[in-house]
Amino acid sequence: MIIAYAKEIEERMQEFYSRLPEKNRRLYAGIEALKLAFGGVTYIAKLFNCSRNTVQFGIEALQEEETIDQNRSRRKGGGRKATLEKQPDINEVFLLLLTEHTAGNPMDETQKWTNLTRANISDLLAKKGFKASRNIVRQLLKKNGYVKRKPLKNKAGGGHVDRNAQFERIAELKEKYSAAGNPVISVDTKKKEQIGNLSREGKIYTTETVEVFDHDFPSLAEGVAVPHTVYDQTRNEAYVTIGTSRDTSEFACDSLRHWWYNYGIHHYTQATSILMLMDGGGSNSSRHYIFKQDLQVLADEIGVNIRVAHYPPYTSKWNPVEHKAFPHITRAMQGVVLTSHQLTKELIETATTKSGLKVFASILNRVYETGRKVMPGFKDSMRIVF
Repeated sequence: MIIAYAKEIEERMQEFYSRLPEKNRRLYAGIEALKLAFGGVTYIAKLFNCSRNTVQFGIEALQEEETIDQNRSRRKGGGRKATLEKQPDINEVFLLLLTEHTAGNPMDETQKWTNLTRANISDLLAKKGFKASRNIVRQLLKKNGYVKRKPLKNKAGGGHVDRNAQFERIAELKEKYSAAGNPVISVDTKKKEQIGNLSREGKIYTTETVEVFDHDFPSLAEGVAVPHTVYDQTRNEAYVTIGTSRDTSEFACDSLRHWWYNYGIHHYTQATSILMLMDGGGSNSSRHYIFKQDLQVLADEIGVNIRVAHYPPYTSKWNPVEHKAFPHITRAMQGVVLTSHQLTKELIETATTKSGLKVFASILNRVYETGRKVMPGFKDSMRIVF
């Protein structure tokens, strides 16, 4: 009969065994079994709560040359076979089930999608006699090219006869202004945000669940934040003016005025003209004369010419501020309940990128009137060159 180790020694051996990877466990069990007389394999198997075969494999491995890669615990090909290998017909049945729940692009036969969830597919396969967890379904989807994606906003909703010519003109102007040391700014108003205890898209790490209103009705909001943004391409800096009223042409020009007096005039002391890139809608619409009137007032006030280059219709996403600043500002505010304009400002200023984007923000507490009309005679007296 084998004389067992002392209880304290056994506990230390068990603790050490539990810390080892699989291959080393077998070897250690084999070493300990060889130390003992007849019955050592049974004793060690019971002590380490493993099978006698595991101990025996360990003893045999000690007597053989190393055949397993140092980074592996088993020989290549070891372990249980994958479910897809044990059920070779599962992929064929899977594709057959999907044909009844698949839509596609009639212009592109390779573009298909299904409205089934992984749980739905798993249930359908079970009815056909196949055991398939949602993880197995995920493997089947990936194997057949089905990957979860969201639509990519990459197709223009329309066109314009001068689209290409305008892009070439904008590129020419940007190069000309940069060479002369004049500012090139991209301007637009980001989606307005409701201020108050309202839910917002995104997730954040919290120690407790943040409770908000169960509906996002505007009437429950305490205010609104209108982030008008001026993006300086040369300096890779964004200047956000957070309005608390409405997005009007007067507000847009006040935002530009704030940028010039607080930043632009200091960065471009020798500037003779400002190039503004913007889309053709919203508060800076290319069609509304009220914006031209407010812009004329601003140009007269700062004593610097302002040149506006509107992007062609349906191409607002090419406006640099749309992809150089807005996504990063959105990410900085993601999931946070905006309880005040000050919090919104602080979050916006945290937006940054690896390429060195800097964001500056300010709050503009002014009520803007809507429905303003152009002053009589402005169209005849305006000093605007088209």
